[in-house]
Amino acid sequence: MADGTLDVSVVSAVEYARDWERYLLLPDLAISCDGPVRSVMLFSRQPAEELGGRQVLVSRSSMTSVHLLELLFDNVWKTRPVFVAGDAEASDLREPDTDASVAARLVIGDAALMLGTGAIASPYAHVYDLGLEWKKWTGLPFVFAVWVAQRTADTQQALAVHGSLIESRNWGLKHLGVLAQQAHETTGVPLAACNEYLSGLDYGLSYPHLGGLTEFYRRLTLAGKIAPGRLAFLSAA
Repeated sequence: MADGTLDVSVVSAVEYARDWERYLLLPDLAISCDGPVRSVMLFSRQPAEELGGRQVLVSRSSMTSVHLLELLFDNVWKTRPVFVAGDAEASDLREPDTDASVAARLVIGDAALMLGTGAIASPYAHVYDLGLEWKKWTGLPFVFAVWVAQRTADTQQALAVHGSLIESRNWGLKHLGVLAQQAHETTGVPLAACNEYLSGLDYGLSYPHLGGLTEFYRRLTLAGKIAPGRLAFLSAA
């Protein structure tokens, strides 16, 4: 999307905020949670409040999750660790983590589900679900990703894609068991965890979600992470 080679795509919430003038949000589509997300987790050897000056490995997979983690350390746990970019995919975590210099890891996606369910052995005594931590802090849902169209894209074609995505989302919500079985067979994540994960996410962009997204952007703007912007939606008008 940043290169302009795609007309419509899902992007991280931070990507939209960084380049909002070139994108239009697709209404009622997002990847979000209103409480636990289960796939964006901080695994730590000690309480988060005690990680000041310690190394925290952050996944390269999602700047939205990294920025959320930074906000939580600054505002909730009120300490500042040393963030180190690294890999935290399932394949990277198969071997026991014996690097004592790494006090905690931000783990995203399948690897977080595997580590959180015990499918991968974990040496970490403290586990924080970032979606749940945001909910406890703000009382709002958290939006990790949104669907956007280039402002230069053909409006009618983008609207047609939007309609297909809504149909797909609605079909998926009626067939979560099928999708969970496929996810289990593809990733090795336990079936029960796949069911819990897929049914626990939100896939819409309602007023409460927009409230959470706006609050996230407000906090990032105050922290100097993004420039002020606004939300703009794809419309037939």
